[in-house]
Amino acid sequence: MDWKRLLLTACLAFVCLLPLAAQKDFDAADGRITWVGRTLVQGGDVVFDWSGVYAIVEFYGNELKLRASDSGKDYFSVWLDRPDMTAEPDRTFCLSSRDTVVTVCEAPHVSHPVPHIAIIQKRTEGEQGCVTFHRFYAEDLRQARPPKERLLEFVGDSFTCGYGTLSHAATDPFTPETEDCNLTYAAVLARYFDADYRLVAHSGMGVARNYGDKFAGWYMPDRYLQTFDEQKKPLWDAKGRPAPAMSVIYLATNDVSGRKQPSREAFVSNYLRLIRSIKDNYGAEHPVLCIVPQGRDLMFDYIKAAMLACQMKNVSYMVLTGKVYDRREDLGASYHPNYQGQLKKAHAILPYISTITGWPMTGKVLR
Repeated sequence: MDWKRLLLTACLAFVCLLPLAAQKDFDAADGRITWVGRTLVQGGDVVFDWSGVYAIVEFYGNELKLRASDSGKDYFSVWLDRPDMTAEPDRTFCLSSRDTVVTVCEAPHVSHPVPHIAIIQKRTEGEQGCVTFHRFYAEDLRQARPPKERLLEFVGDSFTCGYGTLSHAATDPFTPETEDCNLTYAAVLARYFDADYRLVAHSGMGVARNYGDKFAGWYMPDRYLQTFDEQKKPLWDAKGRPAPAMSVIYLATNDVSGRKQPSREAFVSNYLRLIRSIKDNYGAEHPVLCIVPQGRDLMFDYIKAAMLACQMKNVSYMVLTGKVYDRREDLGASYHPNYQGQLKKAHAILPYISTITGWPMTGKVLR
C-alpha cells in the first residue's frame, strides 16, 4: 500500500468531516457595504426603488444570502468577482412581495477563506416595486471598495431605464424580464470611463407632459426631487453624498408623443426648473448636458428654446438624429432600442462626456 496516498486520503476525509464555517448575519446598512444610487436607510434596512441602484458586498465564504422584501416584483442582476459590471451578469433573480431569503451567489469551495466581491443591481424601474434589503448572510464581511472617484448622473425616461433592451423585435410586448438598465447608453458610458452611475429615470415621463397624459402635474422635474421614484415624500437631500462629475438629461420624447405636446412656455419653464434643481444639488458650476432625442423636430425646437432662455453656467446640448440607430435591427420591445441600439447611442454621446468632464477617450471598446 502506498502510505503517502493513504495519508492523503485520510486527510481529505477529515477535511470533509469538518463543519462549514457558520454564517453570520449583517444589516443591509452595514458600513462595509457600498451603495450607489438613491436609497433610504431605515434602522438596519436599506430601501430603494429607482432603476440601477446597486450594492457592492465583499464577503468571505462560499455563499452570500440576502433577506429582502418587495412591494411588487423586481428583477436583479448579480456579478461575482467582476467589479466592472460588464453587460452579461453571472445570474439574475426575482423578488416578489413576500419577505424572503435568496441565495445571491455561490462561490467555488476552497479550504481557506477567500474574499469575494458581489454586486447586486435592481434592473427594473420604480413602478415595478419598492425594495427593502434587510440582512446579508455570509461567513464575514470586509470593507467594499468606496464609491469611485468618477460618478455620472442620468435623468431620463424609458431609454434610460432600459425598457426592452433584452428584446430583439420591435413588435414584442414589454415585460419586466426584458428591462435591464445596465444595457443602456448610460451604463455603457459609465463603464467606458470607469465611473459609477446614478439613474433618475421613469418610463413614460416627460418634462411637461407624460406619455398618454398619465400623472398630470407630476413630471420628471418633480420626480427628480424625490428619494423614491414612486413616492413624493421624502425629498432627496444631496448634501453629504457623492456628487457626479456631470448630469445628463435625456427627455422630451414623451412630451410630443401621441401627436400632442405641451405649450412651448410650459416645456421651457419645466426644463429650466429641472436644470436649476440639479444646480441646487451640486453647485452653479456643475456641468449639465441636455440631449435632444432622435425623432420629431419639435423636440429640437423646444430644447433649443430652453437653451436660449437658460442663463445658467456650464449647460450644453447635443442632438441625436433619427439615424443614430437602425429602426429595424436595433429595436427591442415596443419599438425601444435594444442593447445594440443603446450601444450606438453611447458612441454618439461619448465625445461630449469626454470633452465636458476632461476625461480622455482611451480607445476602449464600448460594452
